[in-house]
Amino acid sequence: MAQTFLNLAQGVTGTLPNANFSGGKVLQVQKFTTTGSNTSVTTDSFTGTEVTYSLQPSATSSKIFVIINASLSQYENSGSGLKYKSAIYRQINGGGYSRVYAGQGNSYGGYGESSGNTERSSSFPTTLTFVDAPNTTSNTDYKLYIALLTASGQGNNVTTGASDMERSVTLMEIGA
Repeated sequence: MAQTFLNLAQGVTGTLPNANFSGGKVLQVQKFTTTGSNTSVTTDSFTGTEVTYSLQPSATSSKIFVIINASLSQYENSGSGLKYKSAIYRQINGGGYSRVYAGQGNSYGGYGESSGNTERSSSFPTTLTFVDAPNTTSNTDYKLYIALLTASGQGNNVTTGASDMERSVTLMEIGA
């Protein structure tokens, strides 16, 4: 199938034979925003955070567009850098969480350096986006999980940010 790109600024009109523009409609949007308590993780094992929200899809054929935003903070007292990983986990109808997306090969943000062992802290805006096909009409939860990239030397902890920093989950159900 050939792809055709239109520049609407040039006033293109007409029909496109063989084009398939069938697509979904946004059926519902759920958004959760929080400040206050935060999660601090000190290991390289993924740990669930307070950044979570749910929706109940109206059809098993629906897709869910997941957007998670946070400004993850890190601290290292004497190592060579700050690196963390983040992921989206899903739970259907209370059945337990499992990973459905991990950004950038599990290494989402931070920095490393070899110039010495100094104390440092940083904060990185983090956005994870993912289109899921849960194939259910049961309540479906999405949650941000975070971890240090390595067990030592790349950060003492990673948190979901300062307590006054906003964190959010936006879930959009897209119909077939």
